[in-house]
Amino acid sequence: MYKGERQRQFPTTISTTSFVKLYILHLLNQKNYYGNRLKDEISRRLGGKWSPSPGMIYPMLNNLEQEGYIVGHWEEPTKRTKRIYSITDEGRRHYETIRRINMSSFDDSLYIIKKVLKDIYDISI
Repeated sequence: MYKGERQRQFPTTISTTSFVKLYILHLLNQKNYYGNRLKDEISRRLGGKWSPSPGMIYPMLNNLEQEGYIVGHWEEPTKRTKRIYSITDEGRRHYETIRRINMSSFDDSLYIIKKVLKDIYDISI
């Protein structure tokens, strides 16, 4: 509980937007990507169980670029077909900060899910 208020979000306190931002910076910390490839890579790494929409990815990339956390360049500037993104030094620092901040939310979510699987389905993981 926070200030006597009940927790209304289940099972985690991390928003979808924060999750996608964290994942984008995580992937760009490993290598450069273009928008659709980021979307597909997140989906692939989550086993196809969830995928961010293009309507979430592209505005997020624009915001991250405006904030100076990533930089983009056109693969073919005259055609402007694919914009390749890379993380900046400021983006790496921001990534490490939000990675550390969100760890407890993921840990809490995992705890809750394990308890529900055990209590309701008698499955231990």
